[in-house]
Amino acid sequence: MRHVVAPLPVRPLCSKTAVAICRSDALATWVRIPGMFSSTSSPLATLTNLRRLLRLRLVMTVVLGAAAAIAMLYYDVALPMHTVVGAMLLMLLLNGMTWWRLRHPMPVSDIELLVQLLLDMGVLSVLFYKAGGYTNPFVWMYLLPLTVAAVALPSRFVWLVATLAIACYSGLMFWYQPLPTAMPHMMDGGMDMQNMDMHMMHMHANQSGFSVHLLGMWAGFVVSAGVIAIFVERMGRSLREYDRLMAEAREQALESERMLALGALAAGAAHELGTPLATMAVVTEELRQIHTDNRDLTDSLNLLRKEITRCKGILSSLSGSAGELRAEAGLSRPLDAFLQDTFSRWQDMRPAIPLALDQQGSSPAPQIVADRALGQAICNLLDNAGDASPNGISVHASWRADWLELQIVDNGPGLNSLTQARLGEPGFTTKASVNLESTLPPPTDKDSVGGLGLGVFLAKSVIERLGGNLQFSNREQGGTLTSVSLPLKRLFA
Repeated sequence: MRHVVAPLPVRPLCSKTAVAICRSDALATWVRIPGMFSSTSSPLATLTNLRRLLRLRLVMTVVLGAAAAIAMLYYDVALPMHTVVGAMLLMLLLNGMTWWRLRHPMPVSDIELLVQLLLDMGVLSVLFYKAGGYTNPFVWMYLLPLTVAAVALPSRFVWLVATLAIACYSGLMFWYQPLPTAMPHMMDGGMDMQNMDMHMMHMHANQSGFSVHLLGMWAGFVVSAGVIAIFVERMGRSLREYDRLMAEAREQALESERMLALGALAAGAAHELGTPLATMAVVTEELRQIHTDNRDLTDSLNLLRKEITRCKGILSSLSGSAGELRAEAGLSRPLDAFLQDTFSRWQDMRPAIPLALDQQGSSPAPQIVADRALGQAICNLLDNAGDASPNGISVHASWRADWLELQIVDNGPGLNSLTQARLGEPGFTTKASVNLESTLPPPTDKDSVGGLGLGVFLAKSVIERLGGNLQFSNREQGGTLTSVSLPLKRLFA
């Protein structure tokens, strides 16, 4: 079915009071809240984890320095000091570079954090290779970068770090430079050659037991690495998912507060506009009776009276249905009839803009509860398309038993990247504002009276409340494609 409505040479008047109310201080209070509860982004979380890694690396440097000092001063262990000092300096240098990098507001990716962890493991591997390999009592430090990865990085990176940690530990079992035998100061001068020989024989006798102990340490390290990679990674993933859900819940709560504030403002506006509209209706009727001989003026006054009556009807519905989800209180209608009435109502409001309508779907159309808010949301989207393309727009509506697809096509200039990213934010508009109290001549484009930045925001809020999705994209032929995908399960009668 294809339906084309021809344009008429007249258009309804706009309401000056509605524009003034939407620009009131009460609305501006929450319009200026720019994403207070944005969802926790991966770069922000990774930036925080990088700061924590900087502190952890500093602790590791201090621990290695203290352990080296104790081993040399109290146990006469001949450590390769140039390697120990070099490893500590490398860690401090890496920390300095990280500190400098954190001072610059650049996003931190998971790859960057992974590279930092791999550099730590590389420094530790060189140090342990020169200082006893897998016999070094601090070889467990491989687990620290793995723990950070399990908490902060995706699972594929966690398993990469775990595999490398196990490989490094296993390689140190075969390739390393052994440390000289440690003899505490208490043994100096307190053991003769005979006792020393007996001590060495005892050590050789227990060498096999010591090897079993080292193998047990390696097995324990492998098990620990596996536990961290599996369970700690899952715990970290759960925490990140919880943070994301909490951020979404906070954002939805903010959107609900905005909608509640707008509903209260609409109810107050409906109450306050009743008296001036009634006055306008009386004056219009008096003028019509006085100038009955002027046909043109009478036609204009009749049109004005018709629009005043329509405004009063809209305000009455706002007063009666503020805060209600279903403004028409359970009225069940076929989907195609609901859409046809919505498009016809918009065409009555914007008769100067041709509308090409194409409706396709299952027959009979599904029965839905007519939602006034949804109809208004569709009209807001049609208004935007009509303002961008006053020479005409086209609408394709298709449905099946439980789903509605709506595509609105205009021939306007399209959307730039900034507009496409911000479209739907409250208060953001690309239409020039018009001061209706100004004495300057009105704009030449009678179809454009300025924008308040609320139409797309309200449409998006209503569609998302019903479980749908609203998207804007540029067409290759020029213009904008507005796509609405809406499940019907919340609208079933």
